[in-house]
Amino acid sequence: MLKPSVDEPLLVATGSEKGNESATAAEAKRLLRLAGPLVTSNVLQFALQLVSVMFVGHLGELPLAGASLATSLANVTGFSLFVGMASALDTLCGQAFGARQYHLLGIYKQRAMLVFTLACVPVVAIWANTTRILLFLGQDPSIAAEAGTYARWLIPSLVPYVPLVCHIRFLQTQSIVVPVMASSAVTVLTHVLVCWALVHKAGMGSKGAALSGAISYSANLAMLTLYTRLSGACKRTWTGFSMEAFKELRQFGALAFPSATMVCLEWWSFEILVLLSGLLPNPMLETSVLSICLNTDVLMFMVPSGLYAAISTRVSNELGARKPQAAKLATRLVICMALSEGLVISITMILLREFWGYLYSNEEEVVTYIGQMMPVLVISFFIDGMHTSLSGVLTGCGKQKIGARVNLAAYYLAGIPLAVLFAFFLHLNGMGLWLGIFCGSLTKLIFLMWIVLSINWEKEAIKAQDMVLRSSLLVA
Repeated sequence: MLKPSVDEPLLVATGSEKGNESATAAEAKRLLRLAGPLVTSNVLQFALQLVSVMFVGHLGELPLAGASLATSLANVTGFSLFVGMASALDTLCGQAFGARQYHLLGIYKQRAMLVFTLACVPVVAIWANTTRILLFLGQDPSIAAEAGTYARWLIPSLVPYVPLVCHIRFLQTQSIVVPVMASSAVTVLTHVLVCWALVHKAGMGSKGAALSGAISYSANLAMLTLYTRLSGACKRTWTGFSMEAFKELRQFGALAFPSATMVCLEWWSFEILVLLSGLLPNPMLETSVLSICLNTDVLMFMVPSGLYAAISTRVSNELGARKPQAAKLATRLVICMALSEGLVISITMILLREFWGYLYSNEEEVVTYIGQMMPVLVISFFIDGMHTSLSGVLTGCGKQKIGARVNLAAYYLAGIPLAVLFAFFLHLNGMGLWLGIFCGSLTKLIFLMWIVLSINWEKEAIKAQDMVLRSSLLVA
């Protein structure tokens, strides 16, 4: 047997390096192919509510105030709840797909729809009593009445919205994202016509704008349902309705409600800032500026939210397939991507800091204030992008309970108390509120970075396969 030449180790190392580079490039492409359409879908879905409020804005100040307040309340008490609960499907469907237990995806989707329908009961009760709730909170009676009417006409939108969210996650975890993007685009375009027809043609005013959501969500749901039933892409994952969906509802809820808590705790903390801004000196200026900051934050959040969805899908798929190193590679790559997009967004917003305020207001005082806030906002956007991607890793691993605890500690034990301290005791006003929530975001990033770096990927892969196997045996 010949001894290996001195060149052979170099050749082996070179081949290994090429293999690593190839795997890294392939994984980066997968993440980008997922994240791109998902970012677009998120922007389009966000635009749906925005279009409705814009139509109401042309009806007068009172209808606009009522619709804005009702939409904010609906997001906090309803839509955020279902978006959060749906991340349970990111874990369960993603891991089942990776483990090739394809039949479980359809069962998980049906199970989610059942649990979400039960969760609609308290949501409907809140929306039906919006006027009373707002009056109790000290809101202007005329605005409270207008918001209550708008909220009641939003209730029908829950009927298509619940299964729509489930369909989107069902497809997303299979990396089927282009149809979701296409259906969202068609929905937004038709939503403009629906709003015009109901608000102006039918003469329903703000009620028509609220009801338009139910019609547009129904159209989106119909398109995705037809795709699921008729496309060959889902023939293994959708095998029809099953009585198995009624089993393990409690176990599903045990993952869905921590998932909702994880999302809602963060979402609610920013709404609390708006309420606090009304208690500051010159509340009209402070509330206006903070609302612009939040709207900007939501817009900038669309990119990291796409990365969140992409990495939760990739991690859950790879853990279910018992490929822990692939999940670890995807995590490293998404951190690099979050850093890159954060830098691009930060530099862009710094360059636009003197002009950004004009997109929302012609008041020089508001524009100047926004320019002063922009450096803090930019750092905040960067931090948010990082911890949002890391939250996707936790979701892929099924660690939503840990994520909920992190959000509770970061925002309610650090962020909001510091916001009150900076704004009211150190008299930094709106800047102080945002500095406080920035401290909460930074705290969250530190916690999540430590948690993700401590993950035992082999153990998580075994746990994922055990969970999928247990579910598969129960169905069998």
